[in-house]
Amino acid sequence: MQDTRAHPAFEDNDMLLAWVLGWSELAAFGALLGAFLVAGYLQPAAFSEGRGHLALSYPLFNTIILISSGWCAAKAACYPAGAPKQRTALLGAAAGGFAFTTVKITEYLGELPLLSGERLETFSQLYFLTTGFHLVHVIFGSLVLIVVAWRPRRENVAIITTLWHVIDIVWLVMFPVVYAI
Repeated sequence: MQDTRAHPAFEDNDMLLAWVLGWSELAAFGALLGAFLVAGYLQPAAFSEGRGHLALSYPLFNTIILISSGWCAAKAACYPAGAPKQRTALLGAAAGGFAFTTVKITEYLGELPLLSGERLETFSQLYFLTTGFHLVHVIFGSLVLIVVAWRPRRENVAIITTLWHVIDIVWLVMFPVVYAI
């Protein structure tokens, strides 16, 4: 018989903070992506040209990295608090975040010269604001994953892995909006 009770960490009041943060993140990114879509509708030629300067190989590779990192985070949430496997999984998730960061910075370095100019100003501003805001969340989340791996408590693991999945979800929605639509 399958145990249908909630995970004990999700019964604690601390999880309320994770859900409030998660939903606020989704709302903030929803607003940014909504602005991106509206601006793209109003300036289709500029946004098409801007997207034409983006190399899809970087975000595709970053998608694989974040999905793998999310898998590590999910595994960490399943292990007993403080177990060596849990720490390893948390560090694996953090390593994925830092790999994502490295790829993203490399991508930016190639795009900066291509996305300058008045014609692409709105696209460039929204592109770097949206993806940069996400990148800051990835970096911060990676650092928190390391701290939690150092001193894992069930509640902290549940909170950071929940937020890490929100960061993943944001990327999975952001990818088609920014790079494809």
